[in-house]
Amino acid sequence: MENTEPLTEEQPFSELSPSPLSGESGKEDVLIAANLKKTFRLSAKQRKIEKTPLREKIAVNGISFKAKRGEIYGLLGPNGAGKTTTLRMLATLIRPDEGDARINGYSIVKQPDKVRSQIGFLTSELKLDDFFTPNYIFDFFSELQNIPTQVRDERKRTLFGRFGIDKFAETKIADLSTGMKQKTSIAVSLVHDPEFIIFDEPTNGLDVLTAKAVTDFLVELRNRGKSILLSTHIFSLVEKICDRVGVIIDGKMTVEDTVANLTKEKGLEDVFFDIYAETKGGRE
Repeated sequence: MENTEPLTEEQPFSELSPSPLSGESGKEDVLIAANLKKTFRLSAKQRKIEKTPLREKIAVNGISFKAKRGEIYGLLGPNGAGKTTTLRMLATLIRPDEGDARINGYSIVKQPDKVRSQIGFLTSELKLDDFFTPNYIFDFFSELQNIPTQVRDERKRTLFGRFGIDKFAETKIADLSTGMKQKTSIAVSLVHDPEFIIFDEPTNGLDVLTAKAVTDFLVELRNRGKSILLSTHIFSLVEKICDRVGVIIDGKMTVEDTVANLTKEKGLEDVFFDIYAETKGGRE
């Protein structure tokens, strides 16, 4: 029978923290990731694109970090650094080769179903079916999460009203604008009111007004005590809304600190390129 209780501290995270939910400034550690590793086999076509004779690529190489309750944690790194692979492991879409992570006490390796009940996950790579409407999709995913009808309807009213989806609730996804599709995706990712939310490039491809609506909503979620893990290429977004940031280069967590500490003397973009140059030794 599956263990439905959160992992105890004796399980594989004791080296990270003396207490599973003790953090800096009195905030709980909602996420504790320990030594996550993931390697992918490369096809002949991929080896040609990557310009490498190697048959395997280490996408994530021993990443460890924590995210706290009521904060927005930003992941920065160049393309191919391992950010999306890290997020997919945390969302239980792929299984790490080594290491583990615990979200609200549940292991992504041993208790993936429990983890999925705790998180919301949004990525631009996950597409909504063009044939269906926002109303249908929201109800469908609510049913998958066993949300009571009354709770579902109230949550739908709140989210659809917040993003202006209510005017397009019966419009097919295919006929929605890019921004409205993204807003619908966000609403669907929150059907079960998760405590921990993973967003991979949430403003990618959006116009300025829609991007602002999305980022304002992320701040609202944080202010309500939600925890958000955010991957983005937009330095100004991280500076504006993130509390802490981790820099991933070549599959490794190179630097992890508060945004305030990192930007005492320089802007975040300059800091990032300094870290990149130091890590790569001046090489591309």
